[in-house]
Order: sequence, then C-alpha cells, then structure tokens
Amino acid sequence: MATFSTSPTPKKQNYFLSQPHQPFFVFGLLWAIVSMVLFTLSHKGIITLALAENEFHLYTLAFIVFAQFFHGFLFTTFPRFCTAMAIPKEVYIRIVWLYQIAAVLFFVGSLFSELLVFFAMVAVLFAHAMAIFTLHWVYKIGHSPLKQDPYWVLVAHGIAIATHLVWVIAYGISLLWDIQGWFALIVPIIVNFFLVFLTFAVAQRMIPFFSHSQEPKTKYFVETVFGALIAKTLFAIFAFTVAEAAISIFLSLYLLREFLRWKLHPFHSPAIVWILHLALFWLPIGLFVGSLTQIIEKIYGVNFLFAEIHLLVLGFLTTVLIGFGTRVTLGHSGQSPDTDRIAVALFWWTQVLILGRFALSVDTAFGATHGWLFDAAACGWIALFIVWGARYGKTLIYGKQS
Repeated sequence: MATFSTSPTPKKQNYFLSQPHQPFFVFGLLWAIVSMVLFTLSHKGIITLALAENEFHLYTLAFIVFAQFFHGFLFTTFPRFCTAMAIPKEVYIRIVWLYQIAAVLFFVGSLFSELLVFFAMVAVLFAHAMAIFTLHWVYKIGHSPLKQDPYWVLVAHGIAIATHLVWVIAYGISLLWDIQGWFALIVPIIVNFFLVFLTFAVAQRMIPFFSHSQEPKTKYFVETVFGALIAKTLFAIFAFTVAEAAISIFLSLYLLREFLRWKLHPFHSPAIVWILHLALFWLPIGLFVGSLTQIIEKIYGVNFLFAEIHLLVLGFLTTVLIGFGTRVTLGHSGQSPDTDRIAVALFWWTQVLILGRFALSVDTAFGATHGWLFDAAACGWIALFIVWGARYGKTLIYGKQS
C-alpha cells in the first residue's frame, strides 16, 4: 500500500530576491533608462516636466539610479568590510520595495503633479535613510579591527542624506514661495561627496585588492582627498572659480601620483581588472580637464555645459559601475568573474559615451548648436544600460544559466 507524506512541501525560494545586489541592480537599470528617456523628451520639448529639468536630471540619477547601485554593491560587500553578519533578507527587501514605490510615484509626479513629486521625494529620502541606518548597524556590530574604509563610506552617506533632506525641504518650500539659488548650492555637495567621494572610498579599497597591489597607501591619503573636496565644494558654492580650479588641479595631480605608485599593471591584467584601472584614472583626468574648462569659462565667458561633472560621473563613476557591477553579478552567481566580448564592448562604449558628452560641452562652449550630439549622448546612455541589462539581467533574476 502506498504511503504519502503529510509534511509540507518546502517553499521554493525566489532567486531574484535572494541577494541584495540583484533587485537593486535590476531596478537601477530600469530607472536609469526611464530617467534618461524622460529627460531627453523634456529637453527636446516633447513633454513638460512638473519640476525643473536640471533638478529632475540630477535627482533621479543621484537618488533613484546611482543610490540603488550603491546599495546593491554595499549591502553585499559592506558586511565583509566590517567582518559582520550578512544583512537579513527581511531588512533589505523592505528598502528595495520602498525605493520602487517611491520611484514610480516620482516619475508619475514628474509628468503630472509637483505635489506628488514632493511626497515621492519624502519616500525616497526615507528609503535612503533606512539604507544608511542598515549600513551603520553593520558597522557597529562588525568585528573587524580595521574600519577606516567603512567609516569613510558612512561619512559620504551621511553628507548625502543631510543634503538630500535639505533638497526635500527646499523643494517643498519652493511649492509655496518662489525661492531662488538653493539648487546651485546643493549640486556641488551631491556631486563631490555622494557621487565622487563615495565611489572613490569604495574604489580605493577594492581596486588595489582586485589588482593584488601590495603597495601601502600614502598616510592620510583618504583624509587629504576628503579635505580637498571640502575646499573644492566651498569654492564652488561661493563661486570662487579660480580657487576651485586650482584645488582641482592639486587634487588631480595628487591622485595621479598615488595611483601610479600603487603599480597596478593594467596592461598585464585581466579585462575585468584593467577596466577598473582605467575607471580609477578617469578621476584625476576628469578633475584636471574640468579645471581647465572652468578657467576658460572664467576668462572668456563661455559655457562648457557641466563638462567636469559629466567627466567625473560618466568617466569615473559609470566606468567603475560597469566594472564592479559585472564582477559582483558574475561572482555572486557562482561564475568566474571574467569579462566576455560583450562586457569589454560595453566598457569601450562607455568611453565613447564619455567623449561624446565632452564633445557636446565643447560644441556648446564654441557657440555651436549641433543638437545631434545631445541625442547621441542620451541614446548612448540608454543603449549602454539596455545592452548591459540584456547581457546580465537573466543572471540577476534567475541565476547561473546551464
């Protein structure tokens, strides 16, 4: 006589939500595409956004797109930095879904309602705060005696959340009263500390590690970079252009000297590593070239259309993102973290995109109106994330494919 077990069948686990980087990366890809599509349509006059175009562009990229990539990477690696337990699924999954609800509200509000945008920003701020609280909790319970690098990650996040709060308050007040100038004060803080310094704090730890570099870092290296960025930010806020350019040149040369001293050997490294090497060198390049454009703007009264910001965000941050994102996606799905032809092609495509966006800045500075350069840069960004998602999306959602 056949017997049947009455024990409940184990519930199949959802692979997509099994590790924090997977949903954060997938939704980061989605919103990167949506954000740029809406920004492009607005810039072309096809749609009208409920908030200023430049505010929409920076807010979506900083706090809806890049923030989720940061959280995906840090929620996976930060516990290892601190020698702490992995972040429980029930903790990170709440943050994941809150971000997506807030993102939907923000993009819908951007098309129809300033008030809905405000409530969405409050929700994004709350999700951001939850993420930072989680990282701080990991930092506190960690057993690692060396917590300098995690400390600077938290410092960058702390500055970002404070600035995020100021942004939400200022935007809310602007719905009631016409206040001017607040956005220009926020931009350099977000760019220098959330986008650049946070990426730098992670990269200066991980890239030498991946490269098997044994060279010790210069004493007070991170502290010097942090102090220089404080000075650069203050000069930007008070419009001391020449002083900001001077500190940028100093910082670029200081970083270049340090990176060369690490003996990374990019020409003798696997593709997944030399991609990160070039990303690292985009930081001093972006600072140096950006300082030259600032000086030219000051002398000749031209406008390079945020050349430095785009060199740093596209050259340094986005290239790091491609390298780290590919490595984490493959490594945490049980595959060898090596690049194939598609990944290398995407990396080179990113470099073309950087140069294309810089060409748009130069074109604008010389008074030309070649709109196709903007179209090419925007479409290049969209294509980058679509192809990367097509290549690695299945791995993020379903795991290693047989």
